[in-house]
Amino acid sequence: MDFRFDIIAHYIPVLLRGTAFTIGVSIVSIIFGSILGLGIGFGKMAPKAYFRWPFHCYINFFRGTPLYVQILIVHFGVVPAFYGSTNVLMTSFIALSLNSAAYSAEIFRAGIQSIDPGQREAAVSLGMTRFQAMRFIILPQAVKRMVPAFGNEFIVLVKDSSLLALIAAPEIMYWSNTMKGQYLRIWEPYLTAALIYFILTYSLSKLLNYIERKV
Repeated sequence: MDFRFDIIAHYIPVLLRGTAFTIGVSIVSIIFGSILGLGIGFGKMAPKAYFRWPFHCYINFFRGTPLYVQILIVHFGVVPAFYGSTNVLMTSFIALSLNSAAYSAEIFRAGIQSIDPGQREAAVSLGMTRFQAMRFIILPQAVKRMVPAFGNEFIVLVKDSSLLALIAAPEIMYWSNTMKGQYLRIWEPYLTAALIYFILTYSLSKLLNYIERKV
């Protein structure tokens, strides 16, 4: 097989920009997804069934449908309805954040419910409000248990961001497909994309393992 490194060298600048786009979108999406997921997680733990129902539906929808379909719905339906036209950057942030929120909500719920309820009762008996007990007693312990799950979610999100090539978002796979189309080659663009994703996910896993040991 005649492997052409000159093709890769020609596309390295745009592949690096695509990598920066992938990392940026993933970081912003996991942040907003976690914030939204925390609220959804609390909503799903509400004592009243009718209050839990919409949060339950949200989680089931985003976990039960492909991200591929969600990106198309957001890009051609949600974003034009509020923004006036399609917008690749807005779609990237919104679609990944909404999807991440559904998984983050379950991570928060499982982490919080893994803490012995007696600790909350003890904090309340000492004069704390339920909010204070959650903030100072429950969440600090739960977050430590959530670190591995959030690490996995972030790694999955980085890889899933490759689906944004569908709407011509300038990420790694978009430029790999462009390389393939220009040179009519398969191995160079896709092996290069695979290597970039491997470096990203492997580095993230090592970083997250370090953070997990520290906390």
